[in-house]
Amino acid sequence: MLTRGAGLMAMMVALGTACAEPVFVVDGPDGEGEGEGEGEGEGEGEGEGEGEGEGEGGPLVDRPLQSTVTSVQPLTGIVLWEDSHNELALKTEPGFIQLEYAYVTPGSIAVAEGVYDWTAFDDFLDRIAARRHQAIVRFFDTYPGEESGVPGWIKARADYDETVGISEGLTTSFPDWRSPVLQQFMLDFFTVFAERYDDDPRLAYLQVGFGLWAEYHIYDGPNVVGEQFPSQAFQASFMRHLDAALDTLHWSISIDAGDDGYGPFQSTPALLQLPFGLFDDSFMIEGHDGYNASMWDELGHDTRMLTSPAGGELSYASDFDQAHALDVGGMYGRTFEALARQYALTYMLGNDQPDHHSDARIKAAGMAIGYRFRITALRTNGQRAEVDVENIGIAPIAYDAFIAVDGVRSSTSLRDLLPGQRHTMRVAAGSATPTLAIACDRLVPGQVIGFDADLR
Repeated sequence: MLTRGAGLMAMMVALGTACAEPVFVVDGPDGEGEGEGEGEGEGEGEGEGEGEGEGEGGPLVDRPLQSTVTSVQPLTGIVLWEDSHNELALKTEPGFIQLEYAYVTPGSIAVAEGVYDWTAFDDFLDRIAARRHQAIVRFFDTYPGEESGVPGWIKARADYDETVGISEGLTTSFPDWRSPVLQQFMLDFFTVFAERYDDDPRLAYLQVGFGLWAEYHIYDGPNVVGEQFPSQAFQASFMRHLDAALDTLHWSISIDAGDDGYGPFQSTPALLQLPFGLFDDSFMIEGHDGYNASMWDELGHDTRMLTSPAGGELSYASDFDQAHALDVGGMYGRTFEALARQYALTYMLGNDQPDHHSDARIKAAGMAIGYRFRITALRTNGQRAEVDVENIGIAPIAYDAFIAVDGVRSSTSLRDLLPGQRHTMRVAAGSATPTLAIACDRLVPGQVIGFDADLR
Protein backbone atom coordinates (compact mmCIF):
# COMPACT_ATOMS: atom_id res chain seq x y z
CA MET A 1 0.00 0.00 0.00
CA LEU A 2 1.50 3.30 -1.06
CA THR A 3 1.68 5.98 1.65
CA ARG A 4 3.00 9.52 1.88
CA GLY A 5 4.04 11.93 4.63
CA ALA A 6 1.21 13.21 6.82
CA GLY A 7 2.26 16.84 6.41
CA LEU A 8 1.85 16.94 2.64
CA MET A 9 -1.66 18.30 2.51
CA ALA A 10 -0.73 21.25 4.68
CA MET A 11 2.35 22.00 2.57
CA MET A 12 0.72 21.72 -0.86
CA VAL A 13 1.16 24.67 -3.21
CA ALA A 14 -1.58 25.32 -5.76
CA LEU A 15 0.01 24.41 -9.08
CA GLY A 16 -1.77 27.05 -11.12
CA THR A 17 -0.45 29.81 -8.87
CA ALA A 18 3.01 28.64 -7.90
CA CYS A 19 4.66 30.82 -5.28
CA ALA A 20 7.13 33.42 -6.52
CA GLU A 21 9.13 32.75 -3.35
CA PRO A 22 9.46 29.01 -2.57
CA VAL A 23 7.95 27.55 0.59
CA PHE A 24 10.68 26.40 2.98
CA VAL A 25 10.75 23.15 4.95
CA VAL A 26 13.74 22.17 7.08
CA ASP A 27 15.15 18.65 7.27
CA GLY A 28 16.33 17.17 10.55
CA PRO A 29 19.89 17.90 11.74
CA ASP A 30 22.67 15.95 10.02
CA GLY A 31 20.18 13.98 7.99
CA GLU A 32 18.26 12.80 11.07
CA GLY A 33 14.78 13.48 9.71
CA GLU A 34 11.72 11.42 10.55
CA GLY A 35 12.54 9.00 7.75
CA GLU A 36 11.93 8.45 4.08
CA GLY A 37 8.86 10.14 2.68
CA GLU A 38 8.46 12.54 5.63
CA GLY A 39 8.77 16.26 5.03
CA GLU A 40 9.16 17.39 8.64
CA GLY A 41 12.19 17.25 10.92
CA GLU A 42 12.19 16.00 14.49
CA GLY A 43 12.99 17.99 17.66
CA GLU A 44 16.29 19.71 16.88
CA GLY A 45 15.33 19.62 13.20
CA GLU A 46 13.05 22.53 13.92
CA GLY A 47 16.06 24.64 14.92
CA GLU A 48 16.45 23.85 18.64
CA GLY A 49 19.94 23.49 20.07
CA GLU A 50 21.93 24.91 17.16
CA GLY A 51 22.49 28.40 15.89
CA GLU A 52 22.34 29.05 12.17
CA GLY A 53 25.43 27.60 10.57
CA GLU A 54 26.77 26.34 13.92
CA GLY A 55 27.02 22.82 15.31
CA GLU A 56 29.26 19.79 14.94
CA GLY A 57 32.41 20.62 13.00
CA GLY A 58 32.05 24.38 13.32
CA PRO A 59 30.35 26.98 11.10
CA LEU A 60 29.09 25.96 7.69
CA VAL A 61 30.72 27.57 4.67
CA ASP A 62 29.04 28.27 1.33
CA ARG A 63 30.47 26.14 -1.47
CA PRO A 64 30.40 26.67 -5.24
CA LEU A 65 28.33 24.38 -7.45
CA GLN A 66 27.58 24.53 -11.17
CA SER A 67 25.12 22.28 -13.01
CA THR A 68 22.42 22.54 -15.68
CA VAL A 69 19.64 20.13 -16.55
CA THR A 70 19.95 19.46 -20.29
CA SER A 71 17.96 16.23 -20.62
CA VAL A 72 14.50 14.89 -19.98
CA GLN A 73 14.55 13.62 -16.41
CA PRO A 74 14.10 9.94 -15.44
CA LEU A 75 10.49 8.84 -14.89
CA THR A 76 9.15 11.77 -16.94
CA GLY A 77 8.62 13.09 -20.45
CA ILE A 78 7.11 12.19 -23.81
CA VAL A 79 6.66 8.42 -24.17
CA LEU A 80 7.21 6.28 -27.28
CA TRP A 81 6.03 2.72 -27.84
CA GLU A 82 8.66 0.06 -27.22
CA ASP A 83 8.39 -1.36 -30.75
CA SER A 84 8.37 1.99 -32.60
CA HIS A 85 11.05 4.41 -33.82
CA ASN A 86 13.92 2.16 -32.76
CA GLU A 87 16.01 3.45 -35.66
CA LEU A 88 15.78 7.08 -34.54
CA ALA A 89 18.29 8.96 -32.42
CA LEU A 90 15.26 10.23 -30.51
CA LYS A 91 14.84 6.71 -29.15
CA THR A 92 18.42 5.47 -29.03
CA GLU A 93 20.44 8.53 -27.98
CA PRO A 94 20.30 9.80 -24.38
CA GLY A 95 18.40 12.88 -23.31
CA PHE A 96 15.27 12.86 -25.49
CA ILE A 97 12.98 10.34 -23.79
CA GLN A 98 13.07 8.24 -20.62
CA LEU A 99 9.96 6.07 -20.92
CA GLU A 100 8.64 3.44 -23.34
CA TYR A 101 5.17 1.88 -23.48
CA ALA A 102 3.37 -1.31 -24.39
CA TYR A 103 -0.03 -2.98 -24.15
CA VAL A 104 0.07 -6.45 -22.58
CA THR A 105 -2.65 -9.08 -22.06
CA PRO A 106 -2.77 -11.24 -18.94
CA GLY A 107 -3.59 -14.13 -21.27
CA SER A 108 -0.19 -13.88 -22.94
CA ILE A 109 1.45 -14.67 -19.59
CA ALA A 110 -1.00 -17.02 -17.84
CA VAL A 111 -0.37 -20.07 -20.02
CA ALA A 112 -2.30 -22.49 -17.77
CA GLU A 113 -4.19 -22.34 -14.51
CA GLY A 114 -1.69 -21.17 -11.91
CA VAL A 115 1.16 -21.21 -14.45
CA TYR A 116 2.77 -17.97 -15.61
CA ASP A 117 5.44 -17.52 -18.26
CA TRP A 118 7.09 -14.11 -17.80
CA THR A 119 9.88 -14.71 -20.33
CA ALA A 120 8.60 -12.39 -23.08
CA PHE A 121 7.63 -9.76 -20.53
CA ASP A 122 11.09 -9.76 -18.97
CA ASP A 123 12.68 -9.61 -22.41
CA PHE A 124 10.56 -6.55 -23.17
CA LEU A 125 11.68 -4.87 -19.94
CA ASP A 126 15.31 -5.75 -20.66
CA ARG A 127 15.19 -4.22 -24.15
CA ILE A 128 13.92 -0.96 -22.70
CA ALA A 129 16.44 -0.93 -19.85
CA ALA A 130 19.25 -1.55 -22.34
CA ARG A 131 18.34 1.82 -23.87
CA ARG A 132 18.55 3.34 -20.35
CA HIS A 133 14.80 3.80 -20.31
CA GLN A 134 11.95 2.47 -18.16
CA ALA A 135 8.62 0.91 -19.05
CA ILE A 136 5.00 1.91 -18.72
CA VAL A 137 2.77 -1.14 -19.10
CA ARG A 138 -0.98 -1.28 -19.61
CA PHE A 139 -2.75 -4.60 -19.11
CA PHE A 140 -5.95 -4.81 -21.15
CA ASP A 141 -8.74 -7.28 -21.86
CA THR A 142 -10.52 -5.79 -24.89
CA TYR A 143 -9.06 -4.33 -28.10
CA PRO A 144 -11.10 -3.61 -31.27
CA GLY A 145 -10.57 -6.26 -33.93
CA GLU A 146 -8.85 -8.75 -31.61
CA GLU A 147 -9.56 -11.72 -29.41
CA SER A 148 -9.98 -10.87 -25.75
CA GLY A 149 -6.96 -10.84 -23.45
CA VAL A 150 -8.44 -13.59 -21.28
CA PRO A 151 -6.25 -16.70 -20.86
CA GLY A 152 -7.07 -19.60 -23.14
CA TRP A 153 -7.62 -22.00 -20.26
CA ILE A 154 -10.50 -19.81 -19.03
CA LYS A 155 -11.97 -19.46 -22.51
CA ALA A 156 -12.03 -23.27 -22.80
CA ARG A 157 -14.30 -23.66 -19.78
CA ALA A 158 -17.89 -24.72 -20.45
CA ASP A 159 -19.20 -22.12 -17.97
CA TYR A 160 -17.44 -19.20 -19.70
CA ASP A 161 -19.16 -17.48 -22.64
CA GLU A 162 -17.63 -14.47 -24.40
CA THR A 163 -19.56 -12.02 -26.57
CA VAL A 164 -18.47 -11.35 -30.14
CA GLY A 165 -19.54 -7.97 -31.50
CA ILE A 166 -18.53 -5.11 -33.75
CA SER A 167 -16.43 -2.29 -32.31
CA GLU A 168 -14.74 0.39 -34.38
CA GLY A 169 -16.10 -1.52 -37.39
CA LEU A 170 -14.10 -4.61 -36.42
CA THR A 171 -15.11 -8.03 -35.10
CA THR A 172 -14.16 -7.95 -31.44
CA SER A 173 -14.31 -10.44 -28.56
CA PHE A 174 -15.52 -9.17 -25.19
CA PRO A 175 -14.75 -10.98 -21.92
CA ASP A 176 -17.47 -12.68 -19.89
CA TRP A 177 -17.27 -10.72 -16.66
CA ARG A 178 -20.09 -12.79 -15.17
CA SER A 179 -17.48 -15.51 -14.66
CA PRO A 180 -16.24 -15.85 -11.06
CA VAL A 181 -13.26 -17.75 -12.46
CA LEU A 182 -12.19 -14.74 -14.55
CA GLN A 183 -12.67 -12.40 -11.61
CA GLN A 184 -10.56 -14.55 -9.30
CA PHE A 185 -7.92 -14.94 -11.97
CA MET A 186 -7.51 -11.17 -12.26
CA LEU A 187 -6.88 -10.90 -8.53
CA ASP A 188 -4.47 -13.83 -8.54
CA PHE A 189 -2.63 -12.52 -11.61
CA PHE A 190 -1.85 -9.17 -10.02
CA THR A 191 -0.82 -10.83 -6.77
CA VAL A 192 1.87 -12.73 -8.68
CA PHE A 193 2.72 -9.65 -10.76
CA ALA A 194 3.23 -7.54 -7.64
CA GLU A 195 5.48 -10.17 -6.05
CA ARG A 196 7.75 -10.08 -9.11
CA TYR A 197 7.73 -6.43 -10.17
CA ASP A 198 6.71 -4.15 -7.30
CA ASP A 199 10.34 -3.15 -6.68
CA ASP A 200 11.67 -3.65 -10.21
CA PRO A 201 13.26 -0.40 -11.49
CA ARG A 202 12.76 -1.50 -15.10
CA LEU A 203 9.07 -0.75 -14.60
CA ALA A 204 8.14 2.89 -13.97
CA TYR A 205 4.34 2.80 -13.97
CA LEU A 206 1.48 0.34 -14.29
CA GLN A 207 -1.79 1.22 -16.03
CA VAL A 208 -4.90 -0.90 -15.51
CA GLY A 209 -8.55 -0.74 -16.47
CA PHE A 210 -11.39 -2.40 -18.35
CA GLY A 211 -13.26 -1.95 -21.60
CA LEU A 212 -11.76 -0.85 -24.90
CA TRP A 213 -7.99 -0.40 -24.54
CA ALA A 214 -8.53 -0.59 -20.74
CA GLU A 215 -9.76 3.00 -20.97
CA TYR A 216 -12.89 2.48 -18.89
CA HIS A 217 -15.50 2.69 -21.63
CA ILE A 218 -17.10 0.71 -24.44
CA TYR A 219 -18.49 3.47 -26.61
CA ASP A 220 -18.93 1.15 -29.58
CA GLY A 221 -20.14 -2.45 -29.24
CA PRO A 222 -21.93 -4.53 -26.60
CA ASN A 223 -21.49 -2.83 -23.25
CA VAL A 224 -23.57 -4.25 -20.43
CA VAL A 225 -21.92 -3.59 -17.08
CA GLY A 226 -21.59 -6.90 -15.31
CA GLU A 227 -21.31 -8.79 -18.59
CA GLN A 228 -18.90 -7.30 -21.17
CA PHE A 229 -17.64 -4.86 -18.55
CA PRO A 230 -17.03 -5.86 -14.91
CA SER A 231 -19.54 -4.97 -12.24
CA GLN A 232 -18.87 -2.02 -9.99
CA ALA A 233 -18.61 -4.42 -7.06
CA PHE A 234 -15.79 -6.33 -8.73
CA GLN A 235 -14.09 -3.11 -9.78
CA ALA A 236 -14.05 -2.06 -6.13
CA SER A 237 -12.56 -5.40 -5.09
CA PHE A 238 -9.97 -5.17 -7.85
CA MET A 239 -8.82 -1.68 -6.87
CA ARG A 240 -8.56 -2.57 -3.20
CA HIS A 241 -6.60 -5.67 -4.16
CA LEU A 242 -4.08 -3.66 -6.19
CA ASP A 243 -3.66 -1.20 -3.36
CA ALA A 244 -2.91 -4.03 -0.94
CA ALA A 245 -0.59 -5.89 -3.32
CA LEU A 246 1.58 -2.98 -4.48
CA ASP A 247 3.76 -1.22 -1.92
CA THR A 248 6.01 0.73 -4.31
CA LEU A 249 4.96 0.57 -7.96
CA HIS A 250 2.50 3.30 -8.96
CA TRP A 251 -0.71 2.12 -10.64
CA SER A 252 -3.09 4.32 -12.58
CA ILE A 253 -6.56 4.21 -14.12
CA SER A 254 -8.21 6.20 -16.89
CA ILE A 255 -9.97 9.42 -16.01
CA ASP A 256 -13.02 7.84 -17.70
CA ALA A 257 -13.46 5.80 -14.53
CA GLY A 258 -15.05 8.95 -13.14
CA ASP A 259 -18.09 8.31 -15.36
CA ASP A 260 -20.69 6.71 -13.08
CA GLY A 261 -22.00 4.68 -16.03
CA TYR A 262 -18.89 2.50 -15.73
CA GLY A 263 -16.77 3.42 -12.72
CA PRO A 264 -17.44 2.49 -9.09
CA PHE A 265 -16.82 5.81 -7.38
CA GLN A 266 -20.38 7.07 -7.17
CA SER A 267 -21.52 3.85 -5.51
CA THR A 268 -18.36 3.45 -3.40
CA PRO A 269 -16.86 6.91 -2.81
CA ALA A 270 -14.38 5.53 -0.26
CA LEU A 271 -12.39 4.20 -3.24
CA LEU A 272 -11.29 7.76 -3.93
CA GLN A 273 -9.00 7.45 -0.92
CA LEU A 274 -6.91 4.83 -2.72
CA PRO A 275 -3.57 6.20 -4.01
CA PHE A 276 -4.09 5.50 -7.72
CA GLY A 277 -2.80 7.80 -10.45
CA LEU A 278 -4.71 9.02 -13.50
CA PHE A 279 -4.17 8.90 -17.25
CA ASP A 280 -6.06 10.87 -19.88
CA ASP A 281 -6.10 9.20 -23.30
CA SER A 282 -7.41 12.19 -25.22
CA PHE A 283 -5.20 14.92 -23.83
CA MET A 284 -5.40 18.21 -25.76
CA ILE A 285 -8.67 17.20 -27.49
CA GLU A 286 -10.78 20.19 -28.56
CA GLY A 287 -13.42 19.60 -25.88
CA HIS A 288 -10.93 18.94 -23.08
CA ASP A 289 -12.27 21.77 -20.96
CA GLY A 290 -15.64 20.00 -20.83
CA TYR A 291 -15.80 16.23 -20.37
CA ASN A 292 -12.11 15.58 -19.70
CA ALA A 293 -11.86 18.36 -17.14
CA SER A 294 -14.96 17.09 -15.37
CA MET A 295 -13.44 13.61 -15.09
CA TRP A 296 -10.15 14.97 -13.72
CA ASP A 297 -12.16 16.93 -11.16
CA GLU A 298 -14.40 13.99 -10.29
CA LEU A 299 -11.34 11.93 -9.35
CA GLY A 300 -9.66 14.70 -7.34
CA HIS A 301 -6.65 15.38 -9.53
CA ASP A 302 -5.59 18.45 -7.55
CA THR A 303 -4.66 16.39 -4.48
CA ARG A 304 -4.10 13.03 -6.19
CA MET A 305 -0.69 14.13 -7.42
CA LEU A 306 0.43 13.90 -3.79
CA THR A 307 0.30 10.10 -4.00
CA SER A 308 0.72 9.06 -7.65
CA PRO A 309 1.83 10.59 -10.95
CA ALA A 310 -0.54 11.75 -13.68
CA GLY A 311 -0.12 11.13 -17.40
CA GLY A 312 -1.97 10.28 -20.56
CA GLU A 313 -1.81 10.19 -24.34
CA LEU A 314 -2.09 12.96 -26.88
CA SER A 315 -5.50 12.96 -28.51
CA TYR A 316 -6.23 10.71 -31.50
CA ALA A 317 -9.66 12.25 -32.01
CA SER A 318 -8.45 13.63 -35.34
CA ASP A 319 -5.35 13.79 -37.51
CA PHE A 320 -5.28 17.49 -36.74
CA ASP A 321 -4.93 16.78 -33.02
CA GLN A 322 -1.93 14.53 -33.55
CA ALA A 323 -0.27 16.95 -35.95
CA HIS A 324 -0.65 20.02 -33.73
CA ALA A 325 -0.81 18.83 -30.11
CA LEU A 326 2.80 19.88 -29.47
CA ASP A 327 2.78 23.04 -31.57
CA VAL A 328 4.67 25.73 -29.70
CA GLY A 329 1.69 28.03 -30.21
CA GLY A 330 -0.72 25.31 -29.10
CA MET A 331 -4.14 24.44 -30.51
CA TYR A 332 -7.73 25.14 -29.47
CA GLY A 333 -6.55 28.15 -27.48
CA ARG A 334 -4.12 26.30 -25.20
CA THR A 335 -0.55 25.01 -25.30
CA PHE A 336 0.59 21.57 -24.21
CA GLU A 337 2.76 23.10 -21.50
CA ALA A 338 -0.11 25.12 -20.04
CA LEU A 339 -2.55 22.20 -19.92
CA ALA A 340 0.14 19.87 -18.57
CA ARG A 341 0.80 22.31 -15.72
CA GLN A 342 -2.91 22.49 -14.94
CA TYR A 343 -2.96 18.74 -14.28
CA ALA A 344 0.57 18.35 -12.84
CA LEU A 345 1.58 15.86 -15.52
CA THR A 346 4.62 13.62 -15.22
CA TYR A 347 4.47 11.79 -18.58
CA MET A 348 2.57 11.81 -21.88
CA LEU A 349 2.34 9.17 -24.61
CA GLY A 350 3.16 10.73 -27.96
CA ASN A 351 4.21 7.89 -30.24
CA ASP A 352 3.28 9.66 -33.50
CA GLN A 353 4.97 12.94 -32.61
CA PRO A 354 8.20 12.10 -34.53
CA ASP A 355 6.05 12.34 -37.68
CA HIS A 356 5.03 15.90 -36.83
CA HIS A 357 7.69 17.55 -34.69
CA SER A 358 11.45 17.77 -34.40
CA ASP A 359 13.48 15.86 -31.84
CA ALA A 360 14.23 19.19 -30.17
CA ARG A 361 10.55 20.04 -29.79
CA ILE A 362 9.70 16.59 -28.39
CA LYS A 363 12.58 16.92 -25.94
CA ALA A 364 11.47 20.41 -24.88
CA ALA A 365 7.91 19.20 -24.28
CA GLY A 366 9.26 16.30 -22.21
CA MET A 367 11.44 18.59 -20.14
CA ALA A 368 8.44 20.81 -19.41
CA ILE A 369 6.61 18.12 -17.43
CA GLY A 370 7.37 16.26 -14.23
CA TYR A 371 9.81 17.38 -11.55
CA ARG A 372 12.94 19.51 -11.92
CA PHE A 373 15.32 20.24 -9.06
CA ARG A 374 17.42 23.34 -8.43
CA ILE A 375 20.08 23.64 -5.74
CA THR A 376 20.10 27.15 -4.27
CA ALA A 377 22.66 26.69 -1.49
CA LEU A 378 25.37 24.19 -0.52
CA ARG A 379 27.07 24.64 2.85
CA THR A 380 29.62 22.30 4.46
CA ASN A 381 32.10 22.32 7.33
CA GLY A 382 34.09 19.15 6.78
CA GLN A 383 31.71 16.94 8.76
CA ARG A 384 28.19 17.83 7.64
CA ALA A 385 26.27 19.69 4.97
CA GLU A 386 23.12 21.67 4.44
CA VAL A 387 21.62 21.77 0.95
CA ASP A 388 18.74 24.00 -0.11
CA VAL A 389 16.83 22.36 -2.95
CA GLU A 390 13.64 23.43 -4.70
CA ASN A 391 11.31 21.80 -7.19
CA ILE A 392 10.88 24.13 -10.16
CA GLY A 393 8.96 21.53 -12.14
CA ILE A 394 5.20 20.99 -12.33
CA ALA A 395 4.88 17.72 -10.35
CA PRO A 396 6.61 15.83 -7.53
CA ILE A 397 9.06 13.08 -8.34
CA ALA A 398 7.18 9.76 -8.29
CA TYR A 399 9.63 7.72 -6.19
CA ASP A 400 11.99 8.34 -3.30
CA ALA A 401 15.14 10.27 -4.21
CA PHE A 402 17.72 11.76 -1.89
CA ILE A 403 20.29 14.53 -1.84
CA ALA A 404 23.68 12.82 -1.46
CA VAL A 405 26.81 14.70 -0.39
CA ASP A 406 30.12 12.88 -0.74
CA GLY A 407 28.15 9.67 -1.18
CA VAL A 408 26.06 10.07 2.01
CA ARG A 409 22.31 10.48 1.63
CA SER A 410 19.96 12.74 3.51
CA SER A 411 17.35 10.70 5.34
CA THR A 412 14.50 12.82 3.98
CA SER A 413 13.18 12.06 0.50
CA LEU A 414 12.69 14.59 -2.26
CA ARG A 415 9.46 12.79 -3.11
CA ASP A 416 7.52 15.15 -0.86
CA LEU A 417 9.00 18.27 -2.48
CA LEU A 418 6.07 19.83 -4.29
CA PRO A 419 6.27 22.34 -7.14
CA GLY A 420 7.22 25.73 -5.73
CA GLN A 421 8.62 24.34 -2.49
CA ARG A 422 12.16 24.48 -1.17
CA HIS A 423 13.59 22.16 1.49
CA THR A 424 16.81 22.42 3.46
CA MET A 425 18.34 18.96 3.51
CA ARG A 426 20.93 18.09 6.15
CA VAL A 427 23.52 15.41 5.51
CA ALA A 428 26.04 13.81 7.88
CA ALA A 429 28.92 14.42 5.46
CA GLY A 430 30.38 17.42 3.70
CA SER A 431 34.00 18.00 2.80
CA ALA A 432 35.52 21.31 1.81
CA THR A 433 35.23 20.22 -1.82
CA PRO A 434 31.97 18.28 -1.74
CA THR A 435 30.40 16.26 -4.51
CA LEU A 436 26.64 16.43 -4.76
CA ALA A 437 24.27 14.03 -6.49
CA ILE A 438 20.64 12.95 -6.36
CA ALA A 439 20.36 9.26 -5.52
CA CYS A 440 17.35 7.13 -6.44
CA ASP A 441 16.96 3.36 -6.25
CA ARG A 442 14.12 3.30 -8.82
CA LEU A 443 16.41 3.88 -11.81
CA VAL A 444 18.06 1.53 -14.28
CA PRO A 445 21.81 1.65 -14.96
CA GLY A 446 22.72 4.76 -16.95
CA GLN A 447 19.91 6.95 -15.67
CA VAL A 448 20.87 10.04 -13.70
CA ILE A 449 18.69 12.65 -12.01
CA GLY A 450 20.09 16.08 -12.79
CA PHE A 451 19.77 19.45 -11.10
CA ASP A 452 20.30 23.12 -11.83
CA ALA A 453 22.79 25.10 -9.77
CA ASP A 454 24.65 28.37 -10.15
CA LEU A 455 26.55 28.82 -6.89
CA ARG A 456 29.79 30.75 -7.05
